[in-house]
Amino acid sequence: MFDTTVAGIALSTWGYNGVLNGPVIRAKTGDTLNAPVTNALAESTSVHWHGLALRNDADGVPVVTQPAIKPGTNFDYTFRLNQPGTYWYHSHVDMQRERGLSGPLIIEDPREPLLYDQEWVILLDDWLDGITGTPDDVLDELSMGMDMSGMDMPMTHMLMGATSTYLGGDAGDVRIPAHLFNGKAAQDAEVFQSRPGNRIRLRIINAAGDTAYRVGIPGQKITLTHTDGFPVQHEDVDAVVLGMGERIDAILTVQDGFTPLLAIPEGKNGRAYGLISTGSGTAPDAGALPSTLDGQMTDGGRLTADESVLLRDKAPDRLHTVRLTGSMGKYDWSINGRRFDMTKPFAGAFDISLDERVQVKMINDTSMWHPMHLHGHSFQLANNGARKDTVIVRPKETVTFEFDADNPGQWIAHCHNAYHAERGMIGLFSYVR
Repeated sequence: MFDTTVAGIALSTWGYNGVLNGPVIRAKTGDTLNAPVTNALAESTSVHWHGLALRNDADGVPVVTQPAIKPGTNFDYTFRLNQPGTYWYHSHVDMQRERGLSGPLIIEDPREPLLYDQEWVILLDDWLDGITGTPDDVLDELSMGMDMSGMDMPMTHMLMGATSTYLGGDAGDVRIPAHLFNGKAAQDAEVFQSRPGNRIRLRIINAAGDTAYRVGIPGQKITLTHTDGFPVQHEDVDAVVLGMGERIDAILTVQDGFTPLLAIPEGKNGRAYGLISTGSGTAPDAGALPSTLDGQMTDGGRLTADESVLLRDKAPDRLHTVRLTGSMGKYDWSINGRRFDMTKPFAGAFDISLDERVQVKMINDTSMWHPMHLHGHSFQLANNGARKDTVIVRPKETVTFEFDADNPGQWIAHCHNAYHAERGMIGLFSYVR
């Protein structure tokens, strides 16, 4: 643990290298990354390299792909980096990710075709640890479900009545006291120095546990170029929505003065932001900034893949129907009615075989939206949609995608709402002979 200050509140939390956000790890396509991990926690941990198609034993899921890293022990992650893009790393044990165990991973393309002058890596997070309790406190409260909400007991963390038209219903489950932009709350906004006319590549990562963020600049469009590390057909928008686990790359052209880049929590109170400064003018007062972003909006799941990353035409060899099930009532999130059991991880697995084209129909039977993440592969959304590894699935919506079974092993697919996953919304794709 280490001491820090979040939103003006002194607290103790966890982190990599004793800081709130783990260090930005940079490498190039073709490099071999060696990341030695020393576990100084009082409990076991692991590191998942979100979005990378690695060897199965480097994926960082205890029991399924590796033994957990026990307290006081070391583990070296070593793997080759084959795909450029914006990724991130985080613990894959219980609620540890919600206590600061995450950081950006940027893999640069030596033949980068995108033209820009500067780059800004942005990690967004919803924060409550040490302010209103711990993530485990939240999980305990949520686990009682709404069936308990009418009883004579405090419901400190459960969020009731927060809705998002864009996400199709409830915005999230958890009341969040602080939203962070690179580890800083709004009153301590980060300032990025630039010059008028510069093109800044934004690499935006949503590391939150329960919050989607709507990101944009009031009165100025940004150009979306990538989602989850893969290029898309460029699109100019007023704002882009990122579900938990998603990444978006965008280009903005700097105007003179101070430019606020807002991250508005979808359907919730509060905001986070950073400022771009050209050295002239006066920084805007936080209270004067808009609390909403309107106009043309989209998300990574609604973008179109660049032709260079389309999967080759092939009829599916195997079809799996994945139903997202459960409810707030009992807080019993599951897949196909089965809550994942780490003591029996292969029960109910979705079998696949090497070299198959796998089609997945993901049907959301719940009244909540879910950001669904597949380990070890990227998939392509139907109708030449974006190449991704995490996608928003709205209530009562069906999302269809395909992937090539080219990475043998055992790979989980799960909701990247940390609380939904911990309560069982996890499935497993298992290679069989």
